[in-house]
Formats: sequence, structure tokens, C-alpha cells
Amino acid sequence: MEETKNCRDSLVIKTSLVLPPDTNNIGTMFGGKLMAYIDDVAAISAMRHARSNVVTASTDSVDFLHPIHEGNAVCLESFVTYTGRTSMEIIVKVIAEDLVTGARNLCVISFLTFVAINEEGKPIPVPRLVPETEMERNLNESAKQRAQIRKKEGKIHSSLQVLSV
Repeated sequence: MEETKNCRDSLVIKTSLVLPPDTNNIGTMFGGKLMAYIDDVAAISAMRHARSNVVTASTDSVDFLHPIHEGNAVCLESFVTYTGRTSMEIIVKVIAEDLVTGARNLCVISFLTFVAINEEGKPIPVPRLVPETEMERNLNESAKQRAQIRKKEGKIHSSLQVLSV
């Protein structure tokens, strides 16, 4: 019998306080620090789903929709939205909260793709995903379009590598 898992089985929530070492000269969170958090929670979601080691295959654009200020809490939520044979797409949502006023802002939505690997670093099959809620089904159904965009961009990126050699 084929192993299946639900989206909620891979849910990860991470909340951190943005402190002065996490910020740039204008008091907003370093983009690179936030991107590391995004990759971290996405990897945990992928590992929870696959119950194996994983590697990042791609990160869709990380568009910063709203600044995250020193003193804010930053909350990241991630879960698997789609599975292929060995790959998994994970969504990461980032919300910043002003802990004094309670104001909350959506700051980033990003999709990442991970591949499950064995001890030799070779891709291995992952459980099939069974979305349950309407939002999960919508994300799952739209994943194929995002994959096509990634493949198209991959062809562009590979041609750029040839030009830079």
C-alpha cells in the first residue's frame, strides 16, 4: 500500500524576536537572515514529510512585501503543498508582528522545492501528499504551474551559465 501524508503532518511554526544583530543600518531585518530562516523551516517540513535527509533544489522568488523592524516578532509557517516522486514543494509564509501595537503584516510568501535523499545522496521516493482543506487543494493544484515556471527559468539559468564560462 502506498504511503500517504497530509499537509498538516509537515507543519512547522517558528517565531523569533528581531534583535539589533538581526538588522541592517536602517533597523530592518537582514534579508539574508530571513532567507536562512525560510530555508530552515522549509527543510524541516520536507524532512517531516519524507522522514529522510533532504536537499534544497530551488527557491522561488523571495519578495519582501513589508519591512520587518527591530523589536518585531517574526513568525514563519511552512508545510508541504505538493509531492512528485522524489521532490516536495513547500510554502513558507512570513508574518511580522509589532508586539506593542499588535499590528501584523504579511511580509513574504515563498515556495521552495526539496528532494529527499538516501545516505549516498541519491534521490528516494517520498510519500504521496493528500491535501484536506480547500486552501491545501488549491495550493496542490497550482503547484504544477509553479513547477513549469521553475523549469522554464531553469533553462534560462543554464543558458546564462554557458555565457558566463
